[in-house]
Amino acid sequence: MEARAIIIREPKRIELDRLALSVPGPEDLVVDIAYSGISTGTERLFWSGEMPDFPGMGYPLVPGYESAGTVVDAGPAQRARVGEFVFVPGAACFGPVRGLFGATASRLVVPAPRVVTVPVDMGERATLLALAATALHVSANHAAQPDLIVGHGVVGRLLARIAVQSGASPIVWETNPARRNGTMGYDVIAPEENGDRRYKTIYDASGDSRILDQLIQHLAPGGEIVLAGFYNKLNFAFAPAFMREARIRIAAQWQPADLARLLTMVESGQISLDGLITHHAPPDAAGEAYRTAFETPACLKMIIDWSPA
Repeated sequence: MEARAIIIREPKRIELDRLALSVPGPEDLVVDIAYSGISTGTERLFWSGEMPDFPGMGYPLVPGYESAGTVVDAGPAQRARVGEFVFVPGAACFGPVRGLFGATASRLVVPAPRVVTVPVDMGERATLLALAATALHVSANHAAQPDLIVGHGVVGRLLARIAVQSGASPIVWETNPARRNGTMGYDVIAPEENGDRRYKTIYDASGDSRILDQLIQHLAPGGEIVLAGFYNKLNFAFAPAFMREARIRIAAQWQPADLARLLTMVESGQISLDGLITHHAPPDAAGEAYRTAFETPACLKMIIDWSPA
């Protein structure tokens, strides 16, 4: 079998090519992908060449951990899953071409436990499940909801929606006017509008490696900054953090329990995934699509649409 796959050959060089797929094993699923999301965090670092040392890192690579599609074949132990609509958070099925995280392709061979069945009417919104589960993981592992969220991209919006659903009233900072719309029960301001207000709990979803000093200046004594983005290197001035007895926490990626809880919340209407996908592109326009995703502020989430193929 073969698949059409997005390949980052080297920094800032993206191609669409055909790759041979691994032979499915008895516990594997073959999934025809309909939609793949472009991550503006990790994939931006792969694309720019700024990704720090990471397990499995190297070029060429197939990126992506935000894909959804239909199971079209399965090993003997998984035949009952044929026909399911599923979310695929990554794959490693391209032989010598690395899969980091390997889901942006027209077809994937994936171990069955990695694939999560979702309602078919979720459609392209299923690509948002990785980011939404990450946002829930950030919140679920902290006793207090955020007073301040930094960044009004997809993760920032999801963090704010979760906080509001939990009864909190967060403020969101967003530097770009093009991203200050689409609120759901919370206020978005420019950082310069904040004044001297300080916050007990700050969630950063900006991914900006230069932001810690600014956040520490607005942290209440004994407060905590939660890093919910993906960064290359971080540093900060020690004295202001010392004076506030600041705490800095790093939020890792979501866990299966986060995704299971998130699906329940989405299906019950507690959390909405609406209004987050703003752009679409066919696989043949991948190079332009990635540039748009990384460089156009109005683009919250770019979807590579494999379905016409």
